[in-house]
Amino acid sequence: MSRIGKMPIVVPKEVDVKVAHTPARVEVTGPKGLLVHPLPQGISITLEGGKIFVHRSNDLRTSKALHGMARSLIANMVTGVTQGFEKKLEIVGVGFRADLQGDILKLTLGYSHPILYPIPKGIRMEVEKQTLITVKGINKQQVGIVTAQLRSIKPPEPYKGKGIRYLGERIRKKVGKTKA
Repeated sequence: MSRIGKMPIVVPKEVDVKVAHTPARVEVTGPKGLLVHPLPQGISITLEGGKIFVHRSNDLRTSKALHGMARSLIANMVTGVTQGFEKKLEIVGVGFRADLQGDILKLTLGYSHPILYPIPKGIRMEVEKQTLITVKGINKQQVGIVTAQLRSIKPPEPYKGKGIRYLGERIRKKVGKTKA
């Protein structure tokens, strides 16, 4: 049995969990919002005494893999609707900065034009300093995708480290060319 899949998920009192059987999906409602996720085939859920238990129908390799993944996704949904998720990005470089203009993030990154990034639905962004962006949301996957997209606009270069990086990310710098 999967070590992760067999662990129960504790549901806080303010969270409501509903399981629909056709189609198989889980709905988690909490103070921050509602998340819905389809269940993989062969995975079932039971609610007992404020805990969620994830079960699989057989011992096939794919079912074992989906067992732990489904449990992790549901646990992330419960965490998301109660606490939410956030990731921070920092911008490094002279003249590089970010501004929020309504629901658009304006990035000045050394290109000949500013980059306008529309903020997706379900995501909130904060620009604390001009070089620090905080991405918040209740869906962990969506927060990760948005931060990865922002980082890919101008990834840190290996010589000076200029670009967008995750807060605390260490960049391995290369030694520049030397004159012979």
